Amino acid sequence: MKNKNALLIIDAQYDFCNPAGALYVQDAEHDIKRLSNFIIQNANQLDHICLTLDNHPVNDISHPSFWKDATGKEPNPFTQITLAEVEKGKWIPNFYPTETKEYLKNLEEQGEFPHFIWTHHCLIGSKGAALDETLSNALQNWIKINKENNQYKQYQAVTKGTYPLTEHFGIFEAQIPVKDKSETQLNQSLLDSLNEYENLYLAGQAKSHCVATSLKQIMDYAPKLAKKVIILEDCMSDIPNMGHLGQPIYRRAKELGIRFVKSNQITL
Repeated sequence: MKNKNALLIIDAQYDFCNPAGALYVQDAEHDIKRLSNFIIQNANQLDHICLTLDNHPVNDISHPSFWKDATGKEPNPFTQITLAEVEKGKWIPNFYPTETKEYLKNLEEQGEFPHFIWTHHCLIGSKGAALDETLSNALQNWIKINKENNQYKQYQAVTKGTYPLTEHFGIFEAQIPVKDKSETQLNQSLLDSLNEYENLYLAGQAKSHCVATSLKQIMDYAPKLAKKVIILEDCMSDIPNMGHLGQPIYRRAKELGIRFVKSNQITL
């Protein structure tokens, strides 16, 4: 088995990529078509594909049902909630108030992403959490093409976001890891397995959040792997009006010499 080209696909799921999805990222369906074409056109040269799946319980700290105001009303999606607002009683967590305040404190001290409320999305076991159908078909074709060439290949699926008391944008670690919850802590084994390849192509959704944070974690925790990353910049899109949150990460990547390419302008 060759260990030259790997592809890491972040959260290419129905709720993000389909216009009818709960947290649709504008233009994501076009990103998925380009990514699917890239997979098929380079089927024999892609040695490994790892995809990540955002999976949340209903009462997640980033979902409206976790919160209420003084009148009992849930916050609207895209509401920002701060620790100061919680301490003043503007927003009240329905669950785990002590842990929630500690989380907000740590998140704000980290200074990377403010705490936003999203629509209920990628609920565990739901249609919204499923892999985008166009991409799923491309992956099945990738496996079939390689089978015809007597190459046994399977894609790897890695879930994140199942622990409800922390955001988990990046695939390798939650925003605020929890000491006794292994699913929130650094996934060193995944970093190590991806580092076995000469090139790591990166794509997925959303560019401003989960892709950016995954890239940052690679740069922070696996500098040797970071040198192998090639970003398929036309296979990802920002959450509207939030692209600025990921921009410092991509500037850092460019300073490190990480390549940014168009999916149709590269042949493996």
